[in-house]
Amino acid sequence: MTNEEITKEKTTSTSEDILVLDDLKVYFELKKFGFQHAGYVHAVDGVDLHLKRGETIAIVGESGSGKTSLMRTILRLNVPTSGTVTFDGEVVNDLSPERLKAFRHKVGYVQQDPYGAMPPFMNVQTILEEPLKIAGIKDKAERNRRVLEVMEEVKMTPVEDFLTKFPHQLSGGQQQRIVIARAMILDPVLLVADEPVSMLDASVRVEILKLMRNLQTTHNLAVIYITHDLATVRYFSEYIYVMYAGQIIEKAPESELINNTAHPYTHALLAATSDPDPKNVDEMQDVPPGEPPSLVKPPRGCRFHPRCAYMIPGLCDVEVPPEFDLKNDHLVACWLFREHEIAKERS
Repeated sequence: MTNEEITKEKTTSTSEDILVLDDLKVYFELKKFGFQHAGYVHAVDGVDLHLKRGETIAIVGESGSGKTSLMRTILRLNVPTSGTVTFDGEVVNDLSPERLKAFRHKVGYVQQDPYGAMPPFMNVQTILEEPLKIAGIKDKAERNRRVLEVMEEVKMTPVEDFLTKFPHQLSGGQQQRIVIARAMILDPVLLVADEPVSMLDASVRVEILKLMRNLQTTHNLAVIYITHDLATVRYFSEYIYVMYAGQIIEKAPESELINNTAHPYTHALLAATSDPDPKNVDEMQDVPPGEPPSLVKPPRGCRFHPRCAYMIPGLCDVEVPPEFDLKNDHLVACWLFREHEIAKERS
């Protein structure tokens, strides 16, 4: 994917935060034999996040990093163990059923697997009308108007050719457009996209990302883009959060993080980015060995230290690193930068 393939238009946003996560923790209890307590899965462990209106942030990390658990908690499908999720000035941790319904009307969700996200026994018209019915829009003419409007927005035209089709009669790209249309049908202010292009062909990925960028610009949407692929993140985000083993370990504006990567794990993610040029195969040597740690018993200290070639014994494996400010709104949780600062002070 190149700069020419996706036009990255910066959206207009205010300084007001639409979503704030404050020291968010989500633990899942494990039980042995169905009833005996056997510990907790530390799926999300102390995440702070700020998202402004009209802004896109990306949450990146490999499988097992906690991205999905974080996403489900933002959508209030998981209940936080501690910390807070604040949406549009309202804490959503313990909303009443009525307030929770109102909250979900303002948040659209784009799933990774478009075919699995849609009922196979419903046609496109019914799939798109269902959220409107749940929202209490009883006027069929109004529902039809909104369905036609959103179908035009996602470029499923001529609309009449698609309304009576079932999911299995659509291509992968068309299915994802319908999923995006359903996410937009109630005119949300926040869109959560979970790996929205990972199951699509390369050419279709470009089209879907362009579509989402256009929708964001038109509606001043705030977008959370969850992915493992930094190749697409660099063209679709203003700010990047890197997640590992349930924690945010580096965060910065997109260009700052890509051009001045700090954390060894972020370097590894960039090295693992797909590159069709065989001349660049040697860059893959920086990929660290092993797998992400168990979130039942996370490593002591920095959670990346068992895989890190730069691990400082007696420090990285003992103490959890704080966030160090590298300037330019660039924060990294890595002891390497403490040692660098000490060396500068002594010189």
